[in-house]
Amino acid sequence: MDSIKRYLQFVYPYKWKILITILIGIVKFGIPLLIPLIVKYVIDHIIGSDVLTTSEKLSELFWLMGISAVVFVVLRPPIEYYRQYLAQWTGNKVLYDIREKLFDHIQRLSLQFYSRTKTGEIISRVIHDVEQTKNFIMTGLMNIWLDMITILIAIGIMLSMDVWLTIVAIALFPLYGISVKIFYGKLRALTRNRSQALAQVQGHLHERVQGIPVTRSFALEDYEQDQFDKQNKNFLDRAIDHTVWNAKTFSIMNTITDLAPLLVIGFAGYFAITSGLSVGTIAAFIGYMDLVYNPLRRLISSSTVLVQSIASMDRVFEFIDEKYDIKDKQNAQKLIEVRGEVEFDHVSFRYEDEEEIVLQDISLKVKQGETIALVGMSGGGKSTIISLIPRFYDVTDGRILIDGIDIRDVQARSLRDKIGMVLQDNILFSESIAANIRMGKPDASDEEVIEAAKAANAHSFISELANGYDTLVGERGVKLSGGQKQRIAIARVFLKNPPLLILDEATSALDLESESLIQDALEKLASDRTTFIVAHRLSTITHADRIVLVEKGLIVEEGTHHELMKKKGNYYNLYQIQELEEGE
Repeated sequence: MDSIKRYLQFVYPYKWKILITILIGIVKFGIPLLIPLIVKYVIDHIIGSDVLTTSEKLSELFWLMGISAVVFVVLRPPIEYYRQYLAQWTGNKVLYDIREKLFDHIQRLSLQFYSRTKTGEIISRVIHDVEQTKNFIMTGLMNIWLDMITILIAIGIMLSMDVWLTIVAIALFPLYGISVKIFYGKLRALTRNRSQALAQVQGHLHERVQGIPVTRSFALEDYEQDQFDKQNKNFLDRAIDHTVWNAKTFSIMNTITDLAPLLVIGFAGYFAITSGLSVGTIAAFIGYMDLVYNPLRRLISSSTVLVQSIASMDRVFEFIDEKYDIKDKQNAQKLIEVRGEVEFDHVSFRYEDEEEIVLQDISLKVKQGETIALVGMSGGGKSTIISLIPRFYDVTDGRILIDGIDIRDVQARSLRDKIGMVLQDNILFSESIAANIRMGKPDASDEEVIEAAKAANAHSFISELANGYDTLVGERGVKLSGGQKQRIAIARVFLKNPPLLILDEATSALDLESESLIQDALEKLASDRTTFIVAHRLSTITHADRIVLVEKGLIVEEGTHHELMKKKGNYYNLYQIQELEEGE
């Protein structure tokens, strides 16, 4: 029930539209209730009349049909249109609001959350589960009420015609209530299991589609088919469990529904023989059986739909309840000006409480405009250090200061606004080159975009493309080479023009020509900025003002390239090994 209360908060702004839709719906569903009354009137008061002449009977019949035609042909279509339009508009608007909320939530969740959650599962919740909740609005807040009102109006009319026959007609209602209680409790759990299994299939599929080049290169098609079959089979099993229970439910419900008209026909015949019940009343009652039990069928079907939508609500709010690891303090200030002095003050860090410590008592002072290179073996903690500066994670102990201010005391977004990052694998979106560069400054002019591309040594290759800056780069920049992607990533940082710069393995895995162009662009970019460089190849960072060797989460050596080479410690040994490898 908690999920329903929370969902209603999204529905509440549209309460008046829902009320208007219900009122229009009452008229729409009420009009067909006239048909059995028309049948009764024609049989009992026109055809069966002993006082009217044939011409009077025909005249009255024509008038009755003419008025009925106006109601059904002229009035009903616009009523039907506006009911459908308002219902669909309201449902879609609520889903729009929920997805807006979810996307904002997605952007606030920590990188730690994304490291343990498949992208496809997130997409499943935002698209599939949210779409399923629409049924709660359409069915739970609109159709159920309309069906209940239709049943009540029909029963009222039936009572006015014959009380005992009405009691016979609704005698099986309690059986519906008992059946709903028995069957629908389990259906919610089965629906949740099915939705989770579907999310797992989507997560697996999304990951494998992205990894098609790996599958092809290792000739793993048969193996991957087996892996997908396991996920798909799990979903099939959950779906069949759900279907079996659903089928049982409907078989019982439909049996009850079919018994009711038989009871009415039997008792109506008995009352006609013994009490003189009119033929018109019998015909009207049989007509009302459809009009009572069809809404009742829909109510039972609605119960299934509601169970499914509530199960989807549970999953949506379970996702919304994911905690933010990085939160702004209540009084956090916006970071306006940054000179670029950075200090790590006895910083320690672990990713999870129960995991081993990754960084231990790191202390490092960086002056404005200084270039610091972080080097060491893989897994030593270099990338972790730089991920703490923009608060992708918060320190476990100690603090990080920028211009003397603890970065936890400022708004995270304003902090990141002052940092430019170029990574080893920069993600480009499947838009134009210009749009990807503009990520550094969304309101930049075309001239500013071109200047940034020139500074990044990207303008020449962009100009040679058939559509120039309007060229679509494909998903994750698949249509560009590694070096081209890097230069576009550098161009957007040039456009952003931040006072702090982070370069994480920005030139690794590139050919020599690309590396030379990118190295040149990076040196221009780092000029007059406080810069942190993470590099595996030591030959690319000999120009740094200071080199910091990190091993097993500790700073073991620090100094310029010449100072560390003279010292002949761990950095010297590492450098000599790389020189030998490159020489070979």
